[in-house]
Amino acid sequence: MFGRLERVSLKDGWNSEPGDFTPWLADENNLALLSEVLEMDMALVKTEAPVGSFRADILCIDQSDDHVDDHFVLIENQLTRTNHDHLGKLLTYAA
Repeated sequence: MFGRLERVSLKDGWNSEPGDFTPWLADENNLALLSEVLEMDMALVKTEAPVGSFRADILCIDQSDDHVDDHFVLIENQLTRTNHDHLGKLLTYAA
């Protein structure tokens, strides 16, 4: 009934960020769970969405009732340690 929590590498579950993790996170059921935790109503627009010369991992729209207009939500996911590349992309996307 109960198990023991054990630390595992994310790479044990997903070999590749773009090939495995991004599609898993963008799956309707997983995106719904993330939406619930973030108290949003996110709908997938596109994975690997072009933004200038870059590609955003996941692009969604927050369709929550409290918004008059739809708001975009950009998810830049990462399986490894954070780095300046991903942070720089997020700053570029926000601009």
